[in-house]
Amino acid sequence: MMAIVRAACRKNLQSLRQFSIENLKRDISFRQGSVKNFTLYSQSCLTSRRSSSEIESFKQGLPRRSGTSQCSRGITQMVDTRPSREPYSCGGITPAATSLRKFSTSENTEEARESMEYDVVIVGAGPSGLAAAIRLKQLCQENNADLSVCVVEKGAEVGAHILSGNVFEPRTLNELIPNWKELSAPVRVPVTEDKFWFLTEKRAIPLPSPFNNHGNYVISLSELVRWLGTQAEELGVEIYPGFAASELLYEDNGRRVAGIATNDMGRAKDGSKKENFQRGMELRGRLTLLGEGCRGSLSEIAIKKFNLREQAGSQHQTYALGIKEVWEVDASKHRPGFSLHTVGWPLNTKTYGGSFLYHMDNQQVAVGFVVALDYKNPYLIPYEEYQRFKQHPSIRPFLEGGKVIQYGARTLNEGGIQSIPKTAFPGGALIGCSAGFLNVPKIKGSHLAMKSGMLAAETAFAALSKDTSQQPSMDEYWSSLKSSWVWKELHQARNIRPAFEHGFLAGMTIAGLERYITRGRLPCTLKHGKPDNECTEPADLHKPIPYGKPDGVITFDLLTSLYRSNTNHNHDQPAHLRLRDPSIPEKVNLAKFAGPESRYCPARVYEYVPDENDKLKLHINAQNCLHCKACDIKDPLQNIQWTVPEGSGGPGYSLM
Repeated sequence: MMAIVRAACRKNLQSLRQFSIENLKRDISFRQGSVKNFTLYSQSCLTSRRSSSEIESFKQGLPRRSGTSQCSRGITQMVDTRPSREPYSCGGITPAATSLRKFSTSENTEEARESMEYDVVIVGAGPSGLAAAIRLKQLCQENNADLSVCVVEKGAEVGAHILSGNVFEPRTLNELIPNWKELSAPVRVPVTEDKFWFLTEKRAIPLPSPFNNHGNYVISLSELVRWLGTQAEELGVEIYPGFAASELLYEDNGRRVAGIATNDMGRAKDGSKKENFQRGMELRGRLTLLGEGCRGSLSEIAIKKFNLREQAGSQHQTYALGIKEVWEVDASKHRPGFSLHTVGWPLNTKTYGGSFLYHMDNQQVAVGFVVALDYKNPYLIPYEEYQRFKQHPSIRPFLEGGKVIQYGARTLNEGGIQSIPKTAFPGGALIGCSAGFLNVPKIKGSHLAMKSGMLAAETAFAALSKDTSQQPSMDEYWSSLKSSWVWKELHQARNIRPAFEHGFLAGMTIAGLERYITRGRLPCTLKHGKPDNECTEPADLHKPIPYGKPDGVITFDLLTSLYRSNTNHNHDQPAHLRLRDPSIPEKVNLAKFAGPESRYCPARVYEYVPDENDKLKLHINAQNCLHCKACDIKDPLQNIQWTVPEGSGGPGYSLM
């Protein structure tokens, strides 16, 4: 009987996912021609220097939607015109019937919602979530036990929303899957050269490399998590890509998390039900692990609801925005394993950030730029700073003759150990970047994220194995983290990022002291400054930054880059980017800060456009969203709330 119930549940979930995919296909079909034509035309405009009136005339001919800005009509939905990829398979593995406890229907004032129960529900098929799932199933095998484990992922497939540098430290992978080489993990290119440059506008000054990347690998994290997904499925983990976890479920009068619910499918922009409306699913778990990545929406809710920062005595989190491209270069320029990091130009001495350039395999090069989101000048545009960086005379030769094959952006945690909240809460835990596990000086976090997932899995297994009437607790996870090498590593690196609050020279001095002399043993711990959103200064204290026009060869306009991210959303759904107060953009952001959301967003989601009275109003192109979360972080008054769209929406990364 239980097998029949599970089959019915799986069928419902697959039907919901197929529904989302079909909606995306319909939206693609509606917009495909105009998007492709506009992209090609905009490129030709760059090379032929067409007049602005000619360009505007062409834009006027694109399909119009009420309230959409001139530069985005017909292109707010960027489309991949190549054949669609095969959806990620769940593998058809079904755990033993004894591990499935209940299938039910929850009563709701609107409509009943189906429910499935698991021992452990994991949100996010990233490094931490999949490491946790794998470790849980390994412990089941080692102890002849059986726990049901489910992973829900908002991307259309595992890896679709994963973006990272990435020079990968295999320490945790060695612990989790010691024979990963024999199993053909996509970790193939060892670091062979490790360079570090300080850039001026015209020169590159070599410095001793602080990264110590010997034994590390240049990888695509998207590819690695897809491989981890197959390993998890083979162990019996159920993975459901294409489902966005939109809310936490509670029990015990809201004092304990009891799982998650996925988004409804088939709601129109105004929230009404379309003909193909389907209610979301409840995935209930005895324990719930949140591995959503940096600034996860459910993770932020849990942190606030259970006062996790206050319990740990931690500071606010600080963030940076990373922008990345993957290039295909000529074989004569390809140096597999070459790693380069830079600091300095084009950023000024008061803005923290830098770049990376890694040679992968298959003649591919990952190049990116990171800007800390505590920058002060509201006229700064991270995307344009990245375009300037690529034109440096020491950087441009790496890319000349090549072509961009993928683009993306994502925020990353920079707060370090000072900003990690308590990771355990009633009914669950935070893992990976949801909690903030990133070693900023190393520019690495995947190994820390995976280790946190493993530690959480070990605590969860022990708690669920106890023969007791009490609810399983994750408190031991918090203790095990603080006694692990994860905590030691982060403690040693704790002072380097906040040192740059005092400027570049002070930051580099303290970083050198901590790296080469005290090795993280300074008797004090530096504090972070104000939260990132409070660091933005009024526009009248700054001058606009003159950015050059893209050349279409090394530098590109933003919409051309966005096309390369394979970003798709069903256009007829409620906006997942919400304003807490609709009047603030014009009254505060535009009037005081010159509309910074139109600049920090790496996907042109936010634009100020004239209304019928020629007054500038904020327009939100939610379809363009890369799920980077910069708006949720940097908005001056925290007026923008990022929530999940329908499952399967967002970028479609494969090499990031």
